[in-house]
Amino acid sequence: MKTGTTNWKGAVVALLAAAMPFGANAQDKVETSVGTDLVSGYIWRGQELGGVSLQPSLSVAYKGFSLGAWGSVGVESTDTKEFDLTLGYATGGFSLSVTDYWVNVAGDGEAKYFHYSSRSASNSHVFEAQIGYDFGPIALNWYTNFAGADGVKANGKRAYSSYLSAAVPFKLGGLEWTAEAGATPWETSFYGSNGFAVVNLSIGASKEIQVTDSFSLPLFATATWNPRTEGAYFTVGLSF
Repeated sequence: MKTGTTNWKGAVVALLAAAMPFGANAQDKVETSVGTDLVSGYIWRGQELGGVSLQPSLSVAYKGFSLGAWGSVGVESTDTKEFDLTLGYATGGFSLSVTDYWVNVAGDGEAKYFHYSSRSASNSHVFEAQIGYDFGPIALNWYTNFAGADGVKANGKRAYSSYLSAAVPFKLGGLEWTAEAGATPWETSFYGSNGFAVVNLSIGASKEIQVTDSFSLPLFATATWNPRTEGAYFTVGLSF
């Protein structure tokens, strides 16, 4: 469930994650990427999902279509492990994607990857659809869970848990910044909200740390507040 802190590869973000990179253009050739982040804490849409973690990613893209994998594993053996797959399409500022989140929660027994039924207690997949548009000064995205182990309403019915976000990039003091606001539009146990609620207010900056004349490491830091839970987090990370 990237994206994170907003997890700074691009903001929800991430491996397409969150889902597709803002402002992507159709490629005329196959493009691939592989990398990993080392983060001091795993914060996703205003929720704390783990401590110090490694978060690898792998993707392939062609003519606007892309398939990506993203994961997270904490340094502690009791930390939750995650493996996400995202299929997406982007053209101009428009992006559309479907993500399969798979989470293996420590202490809940062994999660079975190939158990997809929402009626199965061992199912730990959540399927989410995303649609968004990057206008340049602001990027807007809507996410909705449509299958799997989604949250529920007070009456026990599927909530079709949703999240909407607005991200604004800007430059200040020689650094690249992004400010983001995210909210849940209706009641769902997935985000712990009883109705419309702002669950994520974040601001972060990134810069290149020059290691040698030809090698540098991207450093990023993000401050996050969740007005719904009254939580606050400050995280830092490196990309490799």
